[in-house]
This record gives sequence, structure tokens and C-alpha cells, in this order.
Amino acid sequence: QVQLVESGGGLVQPGGSLRLSCVASSSIFRIARMGWYRQAPGKQRELVADIHSRGSTNYADSVKGRFTISRDNAKNTVYLQMNSLQPEDTAIYYCKLIGVTKDYWGQGTQVTVSS
Repeated sequence: QVQLVESGGGLVQPGGSLRLSCVASSSIFRIARMGWYRQAPGKQRELVADIHSRGSTNYADSVKGRFTISRDNAKNTVYLQMNSLQPEDTAIYYCKLIGVTKDYWGQGTQVTVSS
């Protein structure tokens, strides 16, 4: 069983920045694709960004140029740097580990963008 623990969410004003972190409890992290997803009230969960074990990345069109996903395999940690945040970025952000036979989700961290 793999545990994922997210942190870094909070309340920020429009135009502000936050950095989310997700720590995995298993070294399987180092060979896994990792993703950040978000779910806003009344909407389906959607992919924000993902990163493969060797570092290639993929972003949703809505966050390209504003968000950056990165990983530190030595720390079993994936990050999401979020800049130029807008109210439409308000959501619960979830970390996901895409395993060979099973996927794992974190508990989520709330991001609220409001003045």
C-alpha cells in the first residue's frame, strides 16, 4: 500500500502563487508516473499536470505557462508550483501515483483563490 500526503494548499489572492507538495511512502514513486488533479465544486475531477519518472511533463491547456510540475526522486516528492492563480483555479487538488497494477490517490488539499 502506498500513502500519498499532500500539503501546501490555502487561501491566496488572484495573481498569487502557491506550491503544493506530495510525499509518497514508497520508493515505487521513483519509477511511477505522478499526476496532479483537481476537482471544483459540482465539476468532475480533471488532470492538471503529470510527470513521468524520467521527467517528461504534460499540462492541461488551462494551466500551461502558469503551473509547473516537478519531482525529486530522492525525496519521493512531487511538486506543483502554481503562479498567476485565478478564482477558476479554486478546487481540491489531489496527487495521484500511476502504478503498474494499481493507482493511488492522496487525500487532497484545498486551494482557494479569492480576494
